[in-house]
Amino acid sequence: MDALTGLSIFIIIAIIIFLLLFFYFIPIGLFITAYFSGVKLKIFRDLVGMRLRKVPPVLIVRNMITATKAGLKVDQAKLEAHYLAGGNVTKVINALVSADKANIGLTFERATAIDLAGRDVLEAVKMSVVPKVIETPMVAAVAKDGIQLKAIARVTVRANIDRLVGGAGEATILARVGEGIVSTIGSSDSHKEVLENPDKISKSVLAKGLDSGTAFEILSIDIADVDIGQNIGAILQADQAEADLKVARAKAEERRAAAVATEQEMIAEVARQRAKVVEAEAEVPKAIAEAFRNGRLGVMDYYHLKNIQADTEMRTSIAQPEEKKPNTNG
Repeated sequence: MDALTGLSIFIIIAIIIFLLLFFYFIPIGLFITAYFSGVKLKIFRDLVGMRLRKVPPVLIVRNMITATKAGLKVDQAKLEAHYLAGGNVTKVINALVSADKANIGLTFERATAIDLAGRDVLEAVKMSVVPKVIETPMVAAVAKDGIQLKAIARVTVRANIDRLVGGAGEATILARVGEGIVSTIGSSDSHKEVLENPDKISKSVLAKGLDSGTAFEILSIDIADVDIGQNIGAILQADQAEADLKVARAKAEERRAAAVATEQEMIAEVARQRAKVVEAEAEVPKAIAEAFRNGRLGVMDYYHLKNIQADTEMRTSIAQPEEKKPNTNG
């Protein structure tokens, strides 16, 4: 009895496992849904084959039903290949349906290429139908009169389906528009011209064909705000004047140092000359003594020389100003 009970339980478990595997590999419900939706599939070749190829049948069949109901014909093998390549099958089908309803010429091959390139193909189709507005950061530029202007622009773009693969993105658009704003303001003779006609910037920038090589088509460029910044010309002139003043001070200091060096050199030269005079005067007594010894100078001659020297000193003392005369009162 126990053996029969165990055998019955084993058979029940085996049947349950068989049914689970059967319905896993052969999704009857999905086949019926596809059949009544107009999608013709074969159970063993298509549904079971997807399981064996590691492709989820529900994903492929649901998207095939969506495309068929929208009037599009898609190939099952291509959907499986796109899934195995790492693509987003659902976004591709939704993009194809949206493009077909909007009369945008988007093929399955181009849609899958855009998707595999890393771009959101459904978002691109939406941007082709409803343009997107991109706002640039504040761009500062200086007019010829030296006044700085700060401008913000709003760029209306539409996705270009044909250039989505390999085309530059929004960052390139913003960079080119910013460059055009700087160029236009910089070429203006006065900042007042730009303030009076802000559309001058948008017209000039739009005429440059900035969307070349990008994944977008620029529809319009509108200046949202223009503000006056600093007087760059005055700041530069002030900085230049300060720099010139520093240079002049340096040159004056150089000339002063040269004058002081010349003065010191002259003082040193006078000191050397005085030293020579003192040295020469020191030789006079020796010469007088030598003259006495040799008999070339007599006593009366010596006294006459001393009188002349005393008279000279007296005349020098009389010629000096009062404040320079020596104090004789002790």
